[in-house]
Amino acid sequence: MSSTVTVGARELLRDASFLFFLLSRSLSRFSSQIAAVAIGWQIYDLTGSAFDLGMLGLVQFLPTALLVFVAGHAADRFERKRVVQLCQVAEALTALFLAVSTYAGWLDAVQIYIATFIIGIAGAFESPATAALLPLIAPQGSLQRATAVSSGAAQVATITGPAIGGLAYVFAPSLPYLIIVVFWIAGAVLTGFLRPRQQAIMKEQGADDDLYAGVRFIRNNPAILGTISLDLFAVLLGGVVALLPIYARDILQTGPLGLGILRAAPAIGALFMTIVLARHTINEHVGMRMFQAVIVFGAATVVFALSQWMWLSVLSLAILGAADTVSVVIRFSLVQLATPDEMRGRVGAVNFLFINASNQLGQFESGVTAALFGTVPAAVLGGVGTIAIALLWMKLFPSLRKVQRLE
Repeated sequence: MSSTVTVGARELLRDASFLFFLLSRSLSRFSSQIAAVAIGWQIYDLTGSAFDLGMLGLVQFLPTALLVFVAGHAADRFERKRVVQLCQVAEALTALFLAVSTYAGWLDAVQIYIATFIIGIAGAFESPATAALLPLIAPQGSLQRATAVSSGAAQVATITGPAIGGLAYVFAPSLPYLIIVVFWIAGAVLTGFLRPRQQAIMKEQGADDDLYAGVRFIRNNPAILGTISLDLFAVLLGGVVALLPIYARDILQTGPLGLGILRAAPAIGALFMTIVLARHTINEHVGMRMFQAVIVFGAATVVFALSQWMWLSVLSLAILGAADTVSVVIRFSLVQLATPDEMRGRVGAVNFLFINASNQLGQFESGVTAALFGTVPAAVLGGVGTIAIALLWMKLFPSLRKVQRLE
């Protein structure tokens, strides 16, 4: 069995189109993580407010909420790699504005929010198109492994990005933005070299049928609905990313470089787990493995919330990232394998809405609760809430709990 898995991984890495996909996606992730460090630190530097940090998550989420159905429709109607390219170029231009205005010294919080909103618009279109591309690029029968390898490649960028972003910010606040301009442009060029299999043509229907088909599909598949909603509510409560600048400066008493290390820690755990999953796919008790991963995620969040030591904080974040990766691989593989190609963009857009709601509204929730109750109590409450959601969902979605295999 292990030799078959190894051959599968090698075949993936020999596929030129899949390699271009990995590089392009990694560069986009690299850029997003550097931007998150720079923007988060810059906002907290300008305002010193936990609430304003939380507002960044809300500003990023709004474009996804407003454009979810249009973005999914675009991913199924137009050539997906061209959609991805246009989004990467738009993100690069926005980053260039941030670099120039930061260097000139006239960038304020409102302008940062506007730029973040524009990046959010591009991301709302880019993510479902990217997700729908992977099944057309990965060799047949290897989607779970391709998802793990792809996630691992992105995590390498996620590990490097925050640390370098924090270090670059120390040298010059405009430098992180210049770096991501280069990487987003490079990602757009690499995307142009993709050679996916023929994209299925979306069937002509009424306008409402086209836009809301993804919602109906998810609603009529309890296992998929349970998977996506579990991620939404668990990470919505357990997201501590928005609070990392506060932990870095006020609790752990480290600077921008320390913030970069904290942001990279979940990716280190995620990278380790993706290496494991690339070689050893989850072949049984898939549903229970996902619930167990979410419970571990919540427990690690509680440990991080209470930690006063940098080493323990980094370790708990790494465990959190590893657990989240198990959930991500299962969720993505389950959704993509169960969805017809002509609907993958629309279903992926709804999935991305749920992911963004959990990550970005989770940042907003964390910022608000930290402002109301204090940073540590808010983070502890979120971790406990995540565990409670996982236990409740096991009862509400028995079909998901009983899922045995993906491929």
